[in-house]
Amino acid sequence: MPVIDVRDIMSWPAGDNATDTVFGNVHFNLTLLEHWNYTLYSNNTLSNGTKCILTFGPYPPTLLFPNGTFINSTSCYSAIDPVGIRGGVGIAFAVLYAISLVFICINLTKHGKRYLPATKRFYPLGRRWQWYWGLFVCGAAVIGLFTGVDIPIVLNNFFWYLMQLGSMALVWEAVRHWGSWMERQFIDPNPFVLQQSDKRGMFEFWLPLFFYFWLWINFFLVIPRNWGNIEKQRDFDQTRLIAEPSATDIRFKIATFCLLICWLTIMTSMWHSIRHYEPRNRGLFNRAIGFLGYMPFRFVLLLPLALAVVAYQGLCAWEFWLSPQKVDTNVIAMYVGGYLPTFLILWVQIISGFMRPNEDKNLIQQRRQRGDAIDRDLGIVKKPAWWRRVNGDMPVEGMRDRLMRNVREVGGGAATARNVELAAETRARESDQAQAAAERERAAGAAPIEMNEIRRANSIASSMRTSTAPPPYEPPYSGKSANRRSERAMQAAAGLLFPNAAPPPPPFPA
Repeated sequence: MPVIDVRDIMSWPAGDNATDTVFGNVHFNLTLLEHWNYTLYSNNTLSNGTKCILTFGPYPPTLLFPNGTFINSTSCYSAIDPVGIRGGVGIAFAVLYAISLVFICINLTKHGKRYLPATKRFYPLGRRWQWYWGLFVCGAAVIGLFTGVDIPIVLNNFFWYLMQLGSMALVWEAVRHWGSWMERQFIDPNPFVLQQSDKRGMFEFWLPLFFYFWLWINFFLVIPRNWGNIEKQRDFDQTRLIAEPSATDIRFKIATFCLLICWLTIMTSMWHSIRHYEPRNRGLFNRAIGFLGYMPFRFVLLLPLALAVVAYQGLCAWEFWLSPQKVDTNVIAMYVGGYLPTFLILWVQIISGFMRPNEDKNLIQQRRQRGDAIDRDLGIVKKPAWWRRVNGDMPVEGMRDRLMRNVREVGGGAATARNVELAAETRARESDQAQAAAERERAAGAAPIEMNEIRRANSIASSMRTSTAPPPYEPPYSGKSANRRSERAMQAAAGLLFPNAAPPPPPFPA
């Protein structure tokens, strides 16, 4: 609705008489218009403080009812202009962000997959947060850019500020997790080399809380506000008196400083990780060179881009004509300063994610390399898997032969218990034969057991070798036969251990 200003008010077009006026060759009752407090403004809009309609071109109404309602009218809030440069470039950026969303999902699957057991100190969720924030940034950008074509500018700016906030969180999580990954590699050979309760560990505990505190302060300063004043840009005076003061108020300025503190916190986290997990250099100049040398190349790109996000948000808080909140803003400044840094942050992360391996796989490879180095120091040479086959250390057999051998050893099938019982009876029969041989030796004048060599009877049962013991088996109780079977088994075991011992007394008659 236009601002009430004498310079904006126009006189009614002359009609057929003093109570008649004309809009687009359509006559209206001037007395009725004045009764409902309608006023004609210089931008050819008709408004009474509640309703606002267009009166120019093909949009004038065709009829006015006595109750002040127009027929076939076009509201001032309708989008009547074609998609301009701002909307066209916004659609192109929205498509690019949508494509980025697909590649971020691929990287999330690759780096979020777990190949090692999760530990309390390093949760898999920690390395996924940077990709979660990437999804948030892409979603906010796509919604804001597509709705900026035909929907009020408020929704476009609302999601733009969310996108800026998510971009800073993405860079933070990337830097924080890199420090966590360095710590994980550092303590993997010796878990007790770094304590979690020391100054270093407590600093790493409180730093994320400090970062997100200022990030949420930025959120509460920018997002929860009266966005309706931003829409009031239908003429020069309305923009100057209402929209511009609202878009450059003190809350937007303070929010910029909160975002700057977040960026400084990211730099502090980077300095802390290099200081504790990389070799230290002596001298201020060497430390500065080492700081840049130990920093991964992706952070050399991400940190300046994140600073550009902060700088442009601060520029918008002071210069309204460069802000996305202005309808006819400088389109080049808006997309180069407002959307391009965030888009480049996403793609630096995507390309880096495709080049880096999964961290669990990388850690497994490091453990294997450390094991090989220890074996070389000890003089242990591990032969390849084919070495035993070539030198005859193990029989060459196929999978079918292995299965058949396992079946023969265990018995297989539902008759396993029956096979175990048959094996016990066989051993009892062989023990009887061993006892008979022992009696013949004593009858031949053999020496007492104390003077004889203890040796195992040459029986089939004593030469049996199985890779796995059969499952424990307890035959069902069936009266005296069960007792007799137990006595026979004990006799068989005694005969195997002491083949030349005196025979035990006969068991109770069955």
